[in-house]
Amino acid sequence: MTPAGGGGGEADPRIRRLSEWDGDELLALAEEHGTPLYVVDLDRVRENCARLDAAFPDAEVRYALKAHTGRAVLETVREAGLAAECASAGEVERALAAGYDGSDVQYTAVNPPGRDLDHVVDRWRDHPELTVTVGAADTVDRLRERGFDGRLCIRANPGVGAGHHEKVQTGANAKFGVPYDDVAELAESVADDFELVGLHAHAGSGISGDDLSNHRELVRRMGELAREVASRVGPLEFVDVGGGFGVPYREDEPPLDLESVADATREALGDVSGTLAVEPGRYVVADAGVLLTRVNTVKEAPDATVVGVDAGMTTLLRPAMYDAYHEIRNLSATEDVQAISATVAGPICESSDVMCENRLLAAPRRGHLLAVGNAGAYGYEMASTYNSRPRPAEVALSGGDARVVRRRETLADLTELEE
Repeated sequence: MTPAGGGGGEADPRIRRLSEWDGDELLALAEEHGTPLYVVDLDRVRENCARLDAAFPDAEVRYALKAHTGRAVLETVREAGLAAECASAGEVERALAAGYDGSDVQYTAVNPPGRDLDHVVDRWRDHPELTVTVGAADTVDRLRERGFDGRLCIRANPGVGAGHHEKVQTGANAKFGVPYDDVAELAESVADDFELVGLHAHAGSGISGDDLSNHRELVRRMGELAREVASRVGPLEFVDVGGGFGVPYREDEPPLDLESVADATREALGDVSGTLAVEPGRYVVADAGVLLTRVNTVKEAPDATVVGVDAGMTTLLRPAMYDAYHEIRNLSATEDVQAISATVAGPICESSDVMCENRLLAAPRRGHLLAVGNAGAYGYEMASTYNSRPRPAEVALSGGDARVVRRRETLADLTELEE
């Protein structure tokens, strides 16, 4: 069904556009549960997982939890057969709580705090098949001090980055990974004390278009490195080349040709002793989520029509953080409503708290419901209580049913941890 204010056209199964969501259902959900409201479609999550499995049939596909750590999503991804790639001790705990076995959990530490290492090593004692990825020789020493001698993976910095914004390009940033030329020597030094199982690298997030050539170069370098390491310490179990597969946020952007990306990845890696591993996050959940927000103020200013809504940068940070584009539709407008140039702004006391500027929208009025597309990745995950604003509720759709999977925070919740 096409939502109010939406467009027609034949759907491409590789991407779910905002116009393909059921507008009447979204209006009903907002009426029942209030706004701001995140909606995540678990059926779409399953479809995206299946598409990844089909494109990478001989690889291990690991879901990057940082895109969305909700229990309903994690259980869905686990049931679909994807492993878990975790960036923190908290994400490790969430994965285990969602039913993951330690053998399907990889902890990729980036300058890990001591308490993170303490917790992960404690969990490793109960789940000895858990894998720890290190991005510095110093982290290896800290693991030794804690008695860890289990499955170890080394994260390399291959000197090649990619991604939709400079803030998410990791492959060439010195913060991430052991310098490329130092990896083989570090591998030799740890081979006797740990179970060295793999190598890891990650170019960045939201990779598509011209960035794909950088990703292929990263994969090529990791293939060379894997062959060198294997010649020194023996065969590896896997070579993890990261994820970051992009999705089209703009209406006129084509979807990623995942099969071509998979073919190019295998070709660039070449023959290695271990299995190829990839770790998508955004691709799994981005187009499976929308954010619903209610118009509360319409103000005619000299340079813009400002449409005030009840969701802001505390609800969806990406526009303020990355100048990111998200499609927005007025679900309450009828087909005969004229489009206007609108700036959609939230209630936060920051000039950066805008979702779009001078965007053509079916003229919003107070009480209208707006839908923000591709909000499933890094939407709720980056939400905060800045300005003392409670975080929104989240509803999950599955098999025609809808259920609240995260309740709306209250003002009382804001002070619950204070003494």
